[in-house]
Amino acid sequence: MTGTGSNGTSAVPAPTADEHPLWTPTAGQVEATQVDRFRRRLGLADTTELYEASITAPEWFWNECWAEVGLGEVPSGLAMVAGDRLRDSRFFPDARLNAAEVILSGRGASIDAEMLISRDELGRRDIWTRQAVRSAVASAAAALRADGVGVGDRVAAWMPNIAETVVVMLAATSIGAVFSSTSPDFGADGVLDRFGQIEPVVLVASASYCYGGKIIDCVDRLREIAAGLPTLQRIVVCANTASPDWIERVSSIDRVATWDDWIAPHDNVELVFEQLPFDHPWTILYSSGTTGAPKCIVHRAGGVLLQHLKEHQFHNDIRPGDRVMYYTTCGWMMWNWLASVPASGATAVLYDGSPFHPGPGTLFALADDERLTFLGVSAKFIDSVAKSGYRPVDHHDLSTLRTMASTGSPLSAEAFRWVYDAVAHDVHLASISGGTDLCGCFVGGDPTKPVFAGEIQGPALGMAVDVWTDTATGATAGQRGELVCTQPFPSMPLRFFGDDGSRYDAAYFERFDGVWAQGDFASWTPSGGIIIHGRSDTTLNPGGVRIGTAEIYRQVEQIPSIIESLVFGQEFEGDVRIVLLVRLAEGSSLTDEMIAEIRARIRSGCTPRHVPARVIAVKDLPRTRSGKLAELAVSDIVNGRPVRNTTALANPESLDAIAAAPQLRT
Repeated sequence: MTGTGSNGTSAVPAPTADEHPLWTPTAGQVEATQVDRFRRRLGLADTTELYEASITAPEWFWNECWAEVGLGEVPSGLAMVAGDRLRDSRFFPDARLNAAEVILSGRGASIDAEMLISRDELGRRDIWTRQAVRSAVASAAAALRADGVGVGDRVAAWMPNIAETVVVMLAATSIGAVFSSTSPDFGADGVLDRFGQIEPVVLVASASYCYGGKIIDCVDRLREIAAGLPTLQRIVVCANTASPDWIERVSSIDRVATWDDWIAPHDNVELVFEQLPFDHPWTILYSSGTTGAPKCIVHRAGGVLLQHLKEHQFHNDIRPGDRVMYYTTCGWMMWNWLASVPASGATAVLYDGSPFHPGPGTLFALADDERLTFLGVSAKFIDSVAKSGYRPVDHHDLSTLRTMASTGSPLSAEAFRWVYDAVAHDVHLASISGGTDLCGCFVGGDPTKPVFAGEIQGPALGMAVDVWTDTATGATAGQRGELVCTQPFPSMPLRFFGDDGSRYDAAYFERFDGVWAQGDFASWTPSGGIIIHGRSDTTLNPGGVRIGTAEIYRQVEQIPSIIESLVFGQEFEGDVRIVLLVRLAEGSSLTDEMIAEIRARIRSGCTPRHVPARVIAVKDLPRTRSGKLAELAVSDIVNGRPVRNTTALANPESLDAIAAAPQLRT
């Protein structure tokens, strides 16, 4: 697709003669997909015509989408009310629903059907039927109410990807509370940077988690986190993989209860769902914190749920009875995406642990064991398995696998080819891209169309996506520009917590007035697909995990001999690696011991993912005339892009010295 600037659409050019798809669905495969059934019901020729209709008649499309995905009777009233600004538009203003009720009902799935399967690298496997999940949610919801949690209050989870995390999310949702989670590999500083802003009433945490063959204890960090969250009325601790003395150790923490003791008084209670507006807040996710504390992105329940169901069923062909796993932690939006899967009548498979323990075949063995029909991973995972020399096709059956998805960072053409050669020859490889900002996808898979190496298949239904040049005109095929969305969509953030609207506008609408700019470099392809070339802002993205620079600075600045630092992402070997530049005090030198201390502080205070691959001492760091460090200018020059607005720099000569650093070549 090539853009036209104002409305984001034009005719899709035919593939050129030298383009050969890696996979083309058969007529029977196409007819079996849910999106093909949808377009046939609507009387449209194909999914290209369905997409065009979805953005030219959005009110009609979202009504039809609601009816098709299993949300129940279509609400009366308008499907969309346009606002003066894109972000002021509203969808289904007269609708009332509860996202937990929709997820638990699963399009009428049997109460005896498996809803969650919880696995970990220690070999544990827990099966939760829909009835079991429903009963646990009822008890947890009653426990939350007993702790004084009501509509709009925040419930936080510092938890691994286990069934109890899903249960507490659904329990909070059922009573109208707002849920937020992050993963237990975050240090106390990273957790408090997030949860400290939203003032949670209840915190659910794990005493430990497993990763890479080790049990990592969380109790000491939990004690620090509890002390930093004065609004907490209750701290609930799950044993998970904890040592035998964990109860004694957590008992000294004020306001604490074990999971079992917390829900025990509420056995066999009735589960009541608060019926709430479509725009009622559901979850709070966190930006990377590039220029300060992470932004707390408040997501609306109806909009995110509708987007997830659309993406699950139409773009990834998740069907009732399917078994779906996305490898994720609870600190990534893909966890929220996975937790919504049971709404489509499918089983969500959760995995806690390293995807490479004890070896690169771990997730593929799990796919065989659980008869997965859908396996989602990051692009970095695919690249790492390929580089290891491991070929899943030689060791695993994978005959039930119908769809494999990749996100987090761009998937290279070589990685596409590797999947079809070394994983499965007849699988729909759905490369998808969106973000925490919308808790969903702008572009993604289409199970009715061919897959071309290196290309995302196209824009998501209902998303008026385009690629714009600096002059706000549509880019032609092959021309790089900013990924934008020119029309409102249901999962636009409701707001940023504690924001007057200025941070929201600055995040998405300053680049092009009134048009959503995602911060990605992208280009259309001749076959109608899209390629994401990386971030266009200063957000770091190593291994597909978005990381903010401010979190790293907070740790580095504690070292007395470091005057200031600058961190950026360097494109390297098909991924992005973190590079930290440091300016040292007079007489100091960057020794191996100092580098080890820097990395240890970042690992402890943030997460292992924040640890820089290179630490380089420099004499000077570029700054604007107002004194602000110019991260974007460094990222541009090192990655071979034109440096934007050099006239704003007080010392542009510092860029050349940085670009010449030999450590950036290896």
